[in-house]
Amino acid sequence: MLYHAYQLHTDWLGPLQSAAQWGADWLNHGLLTPVKTPGSKRLAAAWEVFSRLRLTHQRPSFGIDSVRIGEREVPVREIAVHRRPFCTLQRFVRDDIGEAPDSERPKVLIVAPLSGHFATLLNDTARTMLADHDVYITDWHNAREVPLAAGRFGLEEYVEHLIGFIEWIGPGTHLVAVCQPCVPTLAAVALMAQHDHPAQPRSMTLMAGPIDCRVNPTKVNELATQRPIEWFERNLISRVPWRYPGAMRRVYPGFLQLTAFMSMNLDRHRQAFRDLYHHLRNGEHEPAAATKRFYDEYFAVNDLPAEFYLETVVQVFQQYRLAKGELTVRGERVEPAAIRRTALFTVEGERDDICSIGQTVAAHDLCSGIRPYMKSHHVQLGVGHYGVFSGRRWQQQIYPRVREMIHDCH
Repeated sequence: MLYHAYQLHTDWLGPLQSAAQWGADWLNHGLLTPVKTPGSKRLAAAWEVFSRLRLTHQRPSFGIDSVRIGEREVPVREIAVHRRPFCTLQRFVRDDIGEAPDSERPKVLIVAPLSGHFATLLNDTARTMLADHDVYITDWHNAREVPLAAGRFGLEEYVEHLIGFIEWIGPGTHLVAVCQPCVPTLAAVALMAQHDHPAQPRSMTLMAGPIDCRVNPTKVNELATQRPIEWFERNLISRVPWRYPGAMRRVYPGFLQLTAFMSMNLDRHRQAFRDLYHHLRNGEHEPAAATKRFYDEYFAVNDLPAEFYLETVVQVFQQYRLAKGELTVRGERVEPAAIRRTALFTVEGERDDICSIGQTVAAHDLCSGIRPYMKSHHVQLGVGHYGVFSGRRWQQQIYPRVREMIHDCH
């Protein structure tokens, strides 16, 4: 009923917001626009802000049309190289190099989170890495678009998808996992090591991920442990409405995840929209455009398969199975200590209120089989969760460390 109530509210509010956007456009750009007055500017700004206070469920574009190499802009194409029902493996191809293998550029698989947003949230991560690497990314599908016939998708299936993608890309792959997928990424690499897989990755970068949530618990961790998993299943899981291809699939709706994230910093989001109103009213186009770009991406939500969400809550946030050596995949215990050929680099943000300092570096103790000179850690001062993988400090301070580690292992 929860999803249906949300859909009814969206259906009712959508036309009003579309009309508000049309009105704002008419006041700002219409051929018959009346003489500009402070009143019309305020009205246009208010209408546009109202029109943007809505969610979408359509995957945005990565928007990576080119990358700067030295003094020139090189065109970039996005190619779907491998499709599965729940995920597409995307590759970014630079026109100056083409699709042929390039031994000079390390192959990097960016493992995007499946946590309520699309992989396009990592567009700055991918764009930055494109200058020096052959970049692939896991583009997770919206569960409400996946028919029931495709079957279940849980934590084990996630791990198996990663192993399959690494096999597809081939030996010599480097992994960069951001946030939630740090746990299944470490599990996938461990299982490949346990089986002496010929495509074991050369390096694994884990960024702001919940390897051990017992360390410095955040509000997110505390919320996950306050109630039994039955409460989460009863109150947060819904069935997809009939109008979508994934009708009747059980999901954790993306709008609930977004609501939870926004509630943690509600004052900051309110202030962002107040600032947007003032920027629009005063004709300050650049800061207004930056805010709109961020929220266009942030308000694009995708639904998670219920199995994956519930299993992640139980195994990662309530029972800490990987950290305690109890995580299994298809009955086989995951043993991070088996990893010996894959270098490890972990990154944490000083002000991260989603995955706090200490939770990701815990991977070093688990990966005791990796030689000390193949392991390193970086704490980035002055950044929160999103600053670890996007923005100025990511580009100028974190990425150079990631690039150095990857190229040292290449």
